[in-house]
Amino acid sequence: MDNEIKIPVLNAKQIRVLGALMEKAKTTPDYYPMTMNGLVAACNQKTSRKPVVNYDEETIGTALNSLKIGGLISTATGGSSRATKYKHNFAIVYPILPSEVAVMCLLFLRGPQTPGEINTNSGRLYEFETLEEVNQTLEKLANEGYIKQLPKRPGQKEQRYAHLFSGDVEFSDEDFTSDEISTKSNSALEERVAKLELELAEVRENLDRLMKELY
Repeated sequence: MDNEIKIPVLNAKQIRVLGALMEKAKTTPDYYPMTMNGLVAACNQKTSRKPVVNYDEETIGTALNSLKIGGLISTATGGSSRATKYKHNFAIVYPILPSEVAVMCLLFLRGPQTPGEINTNSGRLYEFETLEEVNQTLEKLANEGYIKQLPKRPGQKEQRYAHLFSGDVEFSDEDFTSDEISTKSNSALEERVAKLELELAEVRENLDRLMKELY
């Protein structure tokens, strides 16, 4: 990888916030850039997340501040809403393609993934033509030092890949436990639930602002 490109060591909270922004930029563009309420809902989703977390605004705010210092996110204001909104700068900081951003996003939000899992779960982020294209993307990201291939256990069909934005990967047997691959119908349901959670967060934020203005 280019010597000028440095991979930061991010904690789990920073990874979740960054991954959520990367995901929602593609899957719910109407709610992007994201408000704090929307970002809380996105980080704490029960679907498409491993592990499932319950971060509060203070925790997410601390992660946002540190990511902003590192240039990985920025704030956006203006338009009809006066609330501060947040957007990621991942593809600006790192010279990678949309397909590669999609892979990094999945690894940030779901943990280690096989090429097959990435091919199945990436549809809302990027539509890979073939599994071979996924493998080529993974190989490029690995060669450039963004991700790492995990050792394959006996009997395991595919090797998993993990990102290196939290330092070198330490893995246990749990990392090799094969998750059920989401079907297209499950993916569609997950998308609907996630969108409804964002809509609810936006309604709450607008209501809170209205109540403050009235009182």
